Amino acid sequence: MAKKEKTLAMRVLDSQDVPYEVIEFPDTVHDAVEVAQIAGVPPENVYKTLVVEADEPGFKPILIMIAANSTLDLKKVAKVVGVKKAHMARHADAERMTGLKTGGISTLAVLNKGFAVYIDEWVDLLDFVLVSAGQRGINLRLSPADLVRVTGAQIVDVSE
Repeated sequence: MAKKEKTLAMRVLDSQDVPYEVIEFPDTVHDAVEVAQIAGVPPENVYKTLVVEADEPGFKPILIMIAANSTLDLKKVAKVVGVKKAHMARHADAERMTGLKTGGISTLAVLNKGFAVYIDEWVDLLDFVLVSAGQRGINLRLSPADLVRVTGAQIVDVSE
């Protein structure tokens, strides 16, 4: 098999000397729980990146990373961000804003696009986390501390 080109997320981690492991799976898989099953890891270790928008003008889109088996609580998100309401971006809007396909949206691949970045507090309990490499079919396994440091994510309570 030919060696695959590194994704932007991998190059970002390489530039900061962050160790990671590449986890590949069929690019037809878009569900984080299914990724966990294929990778043989608990679903709480696979973090999906969700694009959220505030229902008030003047707020940039928000990236929120939560565990595959968690549900995002939009009321908690609104409180954290300081708005009355927030909503999930439609798939087409999320893809337009990030330049990435849903199922492959990676905070690591859009660091310079001005998104506010949050990660659910449960990440602090983990030894490792799997996140998208910015392309469907590829996740990266790395330490939660490295993920938080590189992304500048704020650790918050945003899951149900």
